[in-house]
Amino acid sequence: MASVKVFGSPTSADVARVLACLFEKDVDFQLIRIDGFKGKERKPDYLKLQPSGQPLTFEHGSKTLVESREICRYIAEKFADQGNKDLLGKGTLERASIEQWLQTEMQSFDPPTSALVFNLAFAQIMDLEPDQQVITKSKAKLANLLDVYEQRLEETNYLAGDKFTLADLSHLPNAQYLMAATKCGNLFRSRKRVSNWWDRISGRSSWRKVVEMQEHHPSPMF
Repeated sequence: MASVKVFGSPTSADVARVLACLFEKDVDFQLIRIDGFKGKERKPDYLKLQPSGQPLTFEHGSKTLVESREICRYIAEKFADQGNKDLLGKGTLERASIEQWLQTEMQSFDPPTSALVFNLAFAQIMDLEPDQQVITKSKAKLANLLDVYEQRLEETNYLAGDKFTLADLSHLPNAQYLMAATKCGNLFRSRKRVSNWWDRISGRSSWRKVVEMQEHHPSPMF
């Protein structure tokens, strides 16, 4: 039995981010699937573990974490000697650059892309009306940010340098939805270097495994 357990659904962006990191680091894990839309309506067994009903819980022995980027940092550090050894960098300067772009993803990329994913991919599933004003504003914010990425990628193959790191990995879940399930793909494809970057990071075997899990997920246990 794997000592690492992930409670969540692969269709959750936070869960997908953690799964990609685990695959990159060649870490054996057990996925216990839960319904990402139920919140506090989940079964009591899960709420004993996660009282707030959050859609992601990570367990490694006695260690329990719930924030996906923090979990990815933990995995990269705890399993430093296996799998992809470049995820957090090998020196102070590399680590600082990775952290800078991780913060950019969390603060500037995630808000507009999460809003777009919700309104364009999930609102109808939940019988909600997409908010067109939010969609328009989020597209504009994302376009401005991708212009910055385009300039950055003139200098390097990846955001934090010439190696794939957590800075790139963290972008995968929301970008996948925008490329595959909405009409936002042109925001990436119209920028040559951003488009090439997306092809490089989304083509990694670790991410393809996550996508396969998203497409073939059985009913959740919780």
